[in-house]
Amino acid sequence: MGPVRLALLAAVALAAAAAVGEAVYIPYNTSAGVVPGKLNVHVVPHTHDDVGWLKTVDQYYVGSNNSIQGACVQNVLDSLIPALLKDENRKFIYVEQVNLASRVVITFEMRQSRLSKYLIICQVGFDAFYFFRIDYQDRDTRKGTKELEVVWRGSKSFGSSADIFAGIFPKNYEPPPGDFYFEVDDDSPVVQDDPLLFDYNVEERVNDFVAAALAQVQLDLIMVMFGFLCISLQIYTPQGSDGRINALYSTPSIYTDAKYAANEQWPLKTNDFFPYADNPNGYWTGYFTSRPALKRYVRMMSGYYLAARQLEFFKGKGKPGPTTDYLGDALALAQHHDAVTGTEKQHVANDYAKRLSIGYTRAQELVSTSLSCLTELGSKPRCSTPTTKFSQCLLLNVTYCPPSEMDFSKGRSLVVLVYNSLGWKREDVLRVPVFSDSIVVHDSEGREIESQLLPIASASLNLRDKHVKAYLGTTPGAKPKFWLAFPVSVPPLGFNTYFVSSSKKSGNFTSLSLVHTDLRSATQKYLSNSYTNPASVSLKSTVYSTQGSKDNLQVGQGNLKLQYNSAGTLSLYSDSKALVMILQIRDYRSEWKIEVHQPIAGNYYPVSFLCDSVHLQVNLGIYVEDGSKELSVLVDRSVGGSSIKDGQIELMLHRRLLHDDGRGVAEALNETVCLDNQCEGLTIEGKYYLKIDPQGEGARWRRTFGQEIYSPLLLAFSEQDGGNWVNSHVPKFSAMDPTYSLPDNVALLTLQELEDESVLLRFAHLYEAGEHKDLSALASVDLKQVFPDMKIGKIIETSLSANQERAAMEKKRLKWKVQGPTTDEKVVRGRPVDPSKLVVELGPMEIRTFIVSFDHSISGNQLL
Repeated sequence: MGPVRLALLAAVALAAAAAVGEAVYIPYNTSAGVVPGKLNVHVVPHTHDDVGWLKTVDQYYVGSNNSIQGACVQNVLDSLIPALLKDENRKFIYVEQVNLASRVVITFEMRQSRLSKYLIICQVGFDAFYFFRIDYQDRDTRKGTKELEVVWRGSKSFGSSADIFAGIFPKNYEPPPGDFYFEVDDDSPVVQDDPLLFDYNVEERVNDFVAAALAQVQLDLIMVMFGFLCISLQIYTPQGSDGRINALYSTPSIYTDAKYAANEQWPLKTNDFFPYADNPNGYWTGYFTSRPALKRYVRMMSGYYLAARQLEFFKGKGKPGPTTDYLGDALALAQHHDAVTGTEKQHVANDYAKRLSIGYTRAQELVSTSLSCLTELGSKPRCSTPTTKFSQCLLLNVTYCPPSEMDFSKGRSLVVLVYNSLGWKREDVLRVPVFSDSIVVHDSEGREIESQLLPIASASLNLRDKHVKAYLGTTPGAKPKFWLAFPVSVPPLGFNTYFVSSSKKSGNFTSLSLVHTDLRSATQKYLSNSYTNPASVSLKSTVYSTQGSKDNLQVGQGNLKLQYNSAGTLSLYSDSKALVMILQIRDYRSEWKIEVHQPIAGNYYPVSFLCDSVHLQVNLGIYVEDGSKELSVLVDRSVGGSSIKDGQIELMLHRRLLHDDGRGVAEALNETVCLDNQCEGLTIEGKYYLKIDPQGEGARWRRTFGQEIYSPLLLAFSEQDGGNWVNSHVPKFSAMDPTYSLPDNVALLTLQELEDESVLLRFAHLYEAGEHKDLSALASVDLKQVFPDMKIGKIIETSLSANQERAAMEKKRLKWKVQGPTTDEKVVRGRPVDPSKLVVELGPMEIRTFIVSFDHSISGNQLL
């Protein structure tokens, strides 16, 4: 059983028996209904397999590598799924991968996060979910108080409109105790109902079932799960000698309807479920940092995927050629709970990275072609054969970028196109490696702009040589000497172009630990901690100074600690999937009294824990406040964070294990890089962004800059000879009206052309209710200015997953009653879109999804 499995029960009422050449299934009758006055036991067929944990998804699908887990499911699925979809008794709880329309996920895995719940429940339309993994102390307390079933309210911005019924299984997401396992190689006795056979055991098995059901009872309705085999023999008319129970074939949907029909009030839960432990010394918090390179890769590719889909829309998706689809598939797969978490076997992690790499390569071709179409003067709509060639630098993080390392002699110059996928203007400082110390930079209007040459540290060059050869198989050759840094300004949802060429003047440089320039002031500190074990760590930390701050930075063994010189008691806030900030108090749980056995692991929280396939994972961070100031730290990937001592933030950058942790993987988490048959510990270079603000003011920086970290400027490089680029190309572009940008509190999440040439469009309000005095207000987006050259013919608002209209979804959602007094809530939500005005309103934390059709199809796209 893989870690972090919170099984949102897929109501897959599936029971399969394999026959030669044909697969069949048993049509269970789920229409029996409940019987008043009896204990109604809902028997739900259920299976659990961690595809992509111990085996790659392909190995699982075709049945290879069976010494590890499972058998071939390809033929069974291919033959059964069409039949199951036609059977009205088969209830599938599923989501379409939000950015991959029509891809059905049969079993949907969800982590216990308040934002996950908000996204899935509020925006997709779920009414309930059932799971097991909560802290063992919390579970035992709830068993004693009979509060295993609650109404969960996960968003203060949405109040009771975000309520969902939540059921916690008392033991596990497995069959009840009493030998009711029917999986392969299990030794539970089957139900033998032939009285002519000596092992006839119907009465014995039914009484075992009754005892198991009574042991699990919380109210007069309960749900139990069973595996596929032999379940058809589990229900009999004489159900126990005294008829105390009524067992019925069921689904989670039927069970939820029965709970709702009871018209009862339920305990209210408002906080999160993190951190989780299954025993006094078993906190599952290390995986917040496990496999930091894969976590970073997923984050980078998610931001790249967002930009690539926009450019795919501008170009038009209809004609053959490279698309973003493979990258979307790879990213969706990487959201599996044993993927980005880092809890899988090493060869499986390698498989995820390989899929991301293939997806990036294909999307990179699409991006280059789209940019060529957008830049070439006279390009026709849906251009497919542009002549301009753009390249990109995926290995820039290891100081390797062949386009920028060119020879600038003989009049050659480097064209740097900078694309901004956000809906507001951005200003930033770019940095690319170069050889020459005689360089000048011009903007798209021919003006020379300020630039600086910074020395490249030897530690970075050593990383370059090693990782480039490991990645490409060849040594990169001569080493660049400098970082060329220059400021850029890029319009919203558009690009600007800059030109790097040779200059007659040169600069003098020395190798300094403290580098001051007009562009940035940075203290660079290089540390190399060597150990006698393979888990050695090499870290470079760069802290950009804040005026007047006195923060103390400590780096060691993969952790970063910030000592905040504060007075008074600190309050720690960690982010829940980068949208909802949750107050965390050391050694404290609001709903139950914790016995502290692990003071460090028990106080670690996910910082920017990557979420599901919605691709909303804006890596945010963590902050503390002391009554007068806020110290915020933003991160470049998912990490674990804590405040073990007052005045201190701790972030774990890199987690390594020398021994297996006994959680089923059967190998140590000891990632290495191998070169020339020699392997050494993986080196991780992380970035942390720090800022101190007056209390209540830090949210603006966290939200805005957090978006910029998640969606960095996309760089594309070309070459010109003779300086004629502006005469033959479009140097500057914005899809929006030149006088317009999105409000500061709104983000464009999705701009994607679908197969039928309609467009999937999502906007999100970035702030919680009350988070900021100004920016937590209702926001408005003018679609006519977002698409000034295209006329919207039809706009339909949908659920987050775009598989049903929002109005219909909200009409069907169940409204649950909670115990205790109720208060009047002032929930701010955007009004329906007037098709004549085309203005989208968004309340705090609101995400709105639309399917847009243009009067003129993409083939008439005037953007090109």
